[in-house]
Amino acid sequence: MTDQRDPDAPRQKVVRVVGSRRARLTPVAGTDTDPERVSKEPRRPKGPKGPKGPNDDQLMQDVPPHY
Repeated sequence: MTDQRDPDAPRQKVVRVVGSRRARLTPVAGTDTDPERVSKEPRRPKGPKGPKGPNDDQLMQDVPPHY
């Protein structure tokens, strides 16, 4: 498998962030870097899927032991 890249295409640059252990890449041309605009639907809480069982309330109240 060969990597067919255009050598004249602009590339991302690695930018060092002062006071951080990680570097950042410059954004790719044509992309949206605003994370708020990615998902506009409200998140639903993850819960049981399906009908409620007879002992679900007790299982949700139980606290596992900590060793």
